[in-house]
Amino acid sequence: MTCEGCKGFFRRAMKRNTRLRCPFRKGTCEITRKTRRQCQACRLRKCLESGMKKEMIMSDAAVEQRRALIRRKKRERMGTQLVGAKGLTEEQQTMIRELMDAQTRTFDTTFSNFKNFRLPEALSSGGEVPESLQTPVGEEAAKWSQIREDLCSLKVSLRLRAEDGSIWNYKPQADSCGREIFSLLPHMADMSTYMFKGIINFAKVISHFRDLPIEDQISLLKGATFELCQLRFNTVFNAETGTWECGRLSYCLEDPAGGFQQLLLEPMLKFHYRLKKLQLHQEEYVLMQAISLFSPDRPGVVQCSVVDQLQERFAIALKAYIECNRPQPAYRFLFLKIMAVLTELRSINAQHTQRLLRIQDIHPFASPLMRELFSITDG
Repeated sequence: MTCEGCKGFFRRAMKRNTRLRCPFRKGTCEITRKTRRQCQACRLRKCLESGMKKEMIMSDAAVEQRRALIRRKKRERMGTQLVGAKGLTEEQQTMIRELMDAQTRTFDTTFSNFKNFRLPEALSSGGEVPESLQTPVGEEAAKWSQIREDLCSLKVSLRLRAEDGSIWNYKPQADSCGREIFSLLPHMADMSTYMFKGIINFAKVISHFRDLPIEDQISLLKGATFELCQLRFNTVFNAETGTWECGRLSYCLEDPAGGFQQLLLEPMLKFHYRLKKLQLHQEEYVLMQAISLFSPDRPGVVQCSVVDQLQERFAIALKAYIECNRPQPAYRFLFLKIMAVLTELRSINAQHTQRLLRIQDIHPFASPLMRELFSITDG
């Protein structure tokens, strides 16, 4: 028995067929693991004294044959592992088909059905600013200023491609003193309504959702609608330009570092970049939506154990899909990354809800447009 290092040294020395001489102590060097490279002659002597024989060395052809055998066994072992890996069961395939059908029927990435929406003031045909958007005076001016501070002057530029091919651009002015927040509210409320209706219809297509009591259906939708909306928006997010491309409409955030809420809006933008970087399949997106929808800890859920089991089944299906359709080991951590992103989205959702509720509580005078948007996004 010998180590691989000395085995390789012995094979090379025999093949070179050269006469080695000890330059130090005339063949009496002490050969240890640390000193074995100092004198080749004494190392070869110790190999021979240990019983190593030249005739036992494998030929080049035998070595190549052995290597080929090792490679073949490795391929067979990997094939066995793939066959034995957890694949998609018939039930999981049915679940994914149902989710994909629900997604196709309720979400059009071209936004062709998003019509008759209100536009920001800069694109509107009317010249006068609605009374609800005008700056209040007196005591309520301070409250209006507080709302503007709460919303942090969100600056969103909008681009609309008309049917005749012309382009309309809306870009908030730098000196608008926050009025663009109110100017955008009607349009954002229309977009939110459109998205949320699609999400409600998506849930209704899922048989497991329809089997739940109506009270649980409402609780799950109220808790998950914001999250599902962001997951859907991510499918149309262009990470190269930082733009959400919604058919004829395009949305881009102006100066996100300066205009975004530190605790909410910046994490939201980072979330979209992080999720887009995963380059998910559509099947993985819809499974994420199902996992988010069937969250047993949403406020008001009664059949928590049933919802928990459903969420676990969708999570297992996602893991099995990744194992079957993603090359391993390159994507061995994809499932964990997806679950981490869902956790991050849950945290953003909680901050979003708290912020809107706080604005409603502190500023009951808020304009009808603001209440319209808040009532939609709050569930």
